[in-house]
Amino acid sequence: MRLLVVRHAIAEDRAEFATRHKDDAARPLTPDGRRKMERAAVGLRELVPQIDLLAASPLKRALETAEILAAAYNDVRVERIAELAPGAGVERVIGWLAGQHARGTIAAVGHEPDLSQLVCALLAGASGPFLELRKGAACMLEFSGPVAKAGATLDWFLGPKHLRRLANGE
Repeated sequence: MRLLVVRHAIAEDRAEFATRHKDDAARPLTPDGRRKMERAAVGLRELVPQIDLLAASPLKRALETAEILAAAYNDVRVERIAELAPGAGVERVIGWLAGQHARGTIAAVGHEPDLSQLVCALLAGASGPFLELRKGAACMLEFSGPVAKAGATLDWFLGPKHLRRLANGE
C-alpha cells in the first residue's frame, strides 16, 4: 500500500474567523489557498497518476482541499474519515489505515500537528514529530508489509511550492 499524506491548503485566519463564527470546523480555504492547491494538485498528479481512495478530515478546509484533489483525479469520490479530524490520535488513524491494506494508493488529507505525528510514527515509531508539513505540502509513504508504526518508508516529501513547480513541468 502507498499512502499520500496531504496537509490542507491555506485556510482563513483562525482568530479572524473566530470573531465571525463559533465553529472552527467550518473555516474554509482562502481564495489564494484554493488557487495554489489547484496548481499543487496538478503537480501531485504528475507524481501520483492514480489514487484508489481519497480520504479527508470532516473539517471544511480539509474537505475543500480534498475536493480540489478529486477534480485533478477525474472526480474520484472523497470519503469523510473521522480518524483524520484534529486530535483523533495516531493510533486511530493507523487502525483505520490497517483496514485499508488492499486499497493500492490512499490519499489522506488532514491537519497539523496530527499529520506530522502520524508520518513520524509510521516511519520511525516516534511519538513526537521530527518533520512538519506546511499547508498544501505532501509526502508519499510506502508499506511493503502491514500498516504499523515504523512500517513505512518515505518515497518523497515536497512542499507546496515544489508541487506547483511540477505542474509547470519544471
